Amino acid sequence: MSDNSLRLVWIYPDLLSTYGDQGNALVVERRARQRGLDVARLDVRSDQPIPTSGDIYLIGGGEDRPQRLAAERLRRDGGLHRAVGNGAIVFSVCAGYQILGHEFINDLGQREPGLGLLDVVSTRGEGERCVGDVLGDIDPRLGLPQLTGFENHQGVTHLGPTARPFAQVRLGKGNGTGDGTEGAYNDTVFGTYMHGPVLARNPQIADLLLKLALDVNALPPIDDRWYEALRGERCCGRCSRRRRRGGSDP
Repeated sequence: MSDNSLRLVWIYPDLLSTYGDQGNALVVERRARQRGLDVARLDVRSDQPIPTSGDIYLIGGGEDRPQRLAAERLRRDGGLHRAVGNGAIVFSVCAGYQILGHEFINDLGQREPGLGLLDVVSTRGEGERCVGDVLGDIDPRLGLPQLTGFENHQGVTHLGPTARPFAQVRLGKGNGTGDGTEGAYNDTVFGTYMHGPVLARNPQIADLLLKLALDVNALPPIDDRWYEALRGERCCGRCSRRRRRGGSDP
């Protein structure tokens, strides 16, 4: 691979792409190509080994049984662990987010070991599902604008001491713990409950992944009018609808 090329790995689209999260791979690939980068995208099915030489790895959401199967196969494979050890960037959503933690509750009601790439533990919530639009403020250390997305999960994810909250929600449940946190991250591994797809609704997060993978502080500008129109509809449009119903701004 040349110096300006990037290898993008989409993990288990046959198991973990229930909610359109494959759109995240499309967005990262598109935004890289718009900047003249040579992108090699690999869609790795669950019967294939995980390559260890990728730059960015994306994992989507899924239902309970596919999540358990994905966790089992990723543990046996070990490739994602080795890739992170090589400095790869990982961005995960919902079921994928839980898999990256220490453990979660599987479809059999049992504790399922995760990969331990994020210092989080997920349990099953006792109340209503967390469903609906989310608005939040991303950790200011990441230098990103407000987070927008759609959550649909029963899980409750507790962060350990080495995991940082990805965002603080203004609207929505986020991690479901009641403390307003949403998602988690460390230096190279990110997890969120946001669908949407989240990178289409938050293209600056995709750019952050590119910058981390390329080890650069900035990227060449591109035409963001389509993305900004979507963000405006999801963020400002949501606030306007709340005002019309008599609610307060988030």
